[in-house]
Amino acid sequence: MITFKQLDAIYWVNELGSFEAAANKLHTTQSAISKRIQELEDAFGVALFDRSRRSARLTDKGLELLTLGRDLLERRDHLLERISDESVIQSHFRIGVTELTGLTWLPQLIESIRKRFPRLNIEPSIGLSSDLFGKLEQDKLDMVVVPDVFSDTRFVSQPLQNVENVWMAAHGTVAEGRELTLQEIGEFTVLTQGSHSGTGLIYERWFSQHGTRMRNSLVSDYLLAQVGLTLAGVGISYLPRQCLQFLVNRRLLQVLNTTPGLPRVQYCALYRSDRQSGLSASICELAKETCQFSQLYFDRH
Repeated sequence: MITFKQLDAIYWVNELGSFEAAANKLHTTQSAISKRIQELEDAFGVALFDRSRRSARLTDKGLELLTLGRDLLERRDHLLERISDESVIQSHFRIGVTELTGLTWLPQLIESIRKRFPRLNIEPSIGLSSDLFGKLEQDKLDMVVVPDVFSDTRFVSQPLQNVENVWMAAHGTVAEGRELTLQEIGEFTVLTQGSHSGTGLIYERWFSQHGTRMRNSLVSDYLLAQVGLTLAGVGISYLPRQCLQFLVNRRLLQVLNTTPGLPRVQYCALYRSDRQSGLSASICELAKETCQFSQLYFDRH
């Protein structure tokens, strides 16, 4: 039976030009290398090296065996590399995030994943929380980053950061220093996110708990549209404070003082418990390390 040790011997003797050099490379003795070559020659009944020369030189049959054997050695090394080192994983990883994550820290997450797993093909997608969760259920995504509104034992949940949302309006909508109650907020046209949005669902429940009914509301599923409508003075809206602070600083938006303030929205990374793997857990940890909703990516660059 041919062994990898025998193929290693013929490969390194040919590469380095002598049995002694091959022995040093393979951390063994010259006699051990000679024995492995002899075993190969006995197995095939042919001479693999031309022993009439001072340097180790392959015969025609030796070259033929080396050509075929080199492919086997490369496949072996590839197998060992794949199994023993997570950084050489060659696969696809499908990650779904909401618009806020896509606008803020998703680029940093992808960069971190690529550094850790350089051969991993990352397939990001951006969508509404409910749609992303549905795709996770259908095994169309490997992981999602969404507001923590889906309590389900079928999934592993990794808590990330929370987001501070505040009521905002176009600058000058409300007198500086005026404090509004929830009932007074309800008198404005309110731009809200629908129940397909995790944030929208959290605040729908919160308004209901506080007995607050919005007289006139406009539903927008997309954060950028919500920001644009607020800037245009169409209504007031709850928006992430930190990443939109630059619009407040430029006096395009104003933060409204309200009592009580809005609850923070906790985000989490989810993946299926029946698809648990070291890869998913590692990417969850990277998400925890890079998660930062403080600034819009394009405003930072």
